[in-house]
Amino acid sequence: MGMNKNTVLAWATFIMIIVGLGLIALGAFRYDDVAGWGFAAVGAGFFAIAWVFNALKGRV
Repeated sequence: MGMNKNTVLAWATFIMIIVGLGLIALGAFRYDDVAGWGFAAVGAGFFAIAWVFNALKGRV
């Protein structure tokens, strides 16, 4: 199975989106206090990094 740089970035983007959704779900449904805001903020950060990875596909 040959994976080039673009395939690795695509998988990293997909995994980071899944983790970001999980963190936002934890913040929304599991923790109702201030900790929920932290989980949601970190999930949004994962989305931002995934967006950068997606933008890098085809350029490296």
